[in-house]
Amino acid sequence: MTPSQNPEETKQKKKPYHFGEKLREVREHKGYTLKVVAQRAGVSESLVSQIERNHVSPAIDTLLALADVLDINLEYLFEEYKRERPVTIIRSNERPSIHEDEVIYQELPRPTPSSKDNDIETYAVKIPYGAHTHRGSYGHIGYEMGIIIKGKAKLGYDGKEYFLEAGDSVSYSAGAPHVIENVGETDLEAIWVVTPAQRFVK
Repeated sequence: MTPSQNPEETKQKKKPYHFGEKLREVREHKGYTLKVVAQRAGVSESLVSQIERNHVSPAIDTLLALADVLDINLEYLFEEYKRERPVTIIRSNERPSIHEDEVIYQELPRPTPSSKDNDIETYAVKIPYGAHTHRGSYGHIGYEMGIIIKGKAKLGYDGKEYFLEAGDSVSYSAGAPHVIENVGETDLEAIWVVTPAQRFVK
């Protein structure tokens, strides 16, 4: 990199714009062959094939022609590049946690605040021998699912009991009263997903 080059500009220049997958997906969905699309767009069949495989980046006029032939909204093609895609990492010794009597909830990464359509929260839950959860005992809106990592659990759900061991998974509507109890001889460890997020760990 020469002294006159801006690092951010260099980074942006290297960022590839891959339209191929979307173009191919729409073309196949419409039942068009490469030849048909190429003829209607006024380009070669070979060029369309290379664009779909992301071997070449199309000129803007070519991209507009292909979008017109396939009746694709340009916003759909460019939506991947309109926003940042953050990666969230929480180290094992830095997890936000809350205690509910003896039960420990450690929060795993949650979606970003802007991910309203994916509003979930995930927890690593540890329940000591003989203890049980309390938060779902009256039910709440949403849905829950979980997997037992270690130990044995009893799920009390809407007046019924279900027994789970390591490797077992379960899902249910959270609207009915539900309680997880450790009925094994060691700590019960599980991963639990709640949607929509209840946000009881701040």
